[in-house]
Amino acid sequence: MSDNQSRGERLQIMLTESELSALDDWRFQRQMPSRAAAVRELLRRGLAAEGFDLAERSQKSKSFGIIDGGSSSGG
Repeated sequence: MSDNQSRGERLQIMLTESELSALDDWRFQRQMPSRAAAVRELLRRGLAAEGFDLAERSQKSKSFGIIDGGSSSGG
C-alpha cells in the first residue's frame, strides 16, 4: 500500500490484555512503527494465507481470540 493512499475507514477492535501484549511483542520484534501498522501487516498476511476453516454462522465474535482457545482457524 502506498503511503499516499487515503485510509478513510476506521476499524475498532477490543483486545484482552494478553492479546494486546502478543500484538505489541510481535510489533516490537519486527520494529513496526505503530500498532496500526502491525495490525495491517497481520491482516495482509492472514488474508494471503491458505488452509483456514470458514466460520460457522452461529459463532460469536468472542470465539475468535488470538490467545488460548480462540479461533476456528486451522493455523
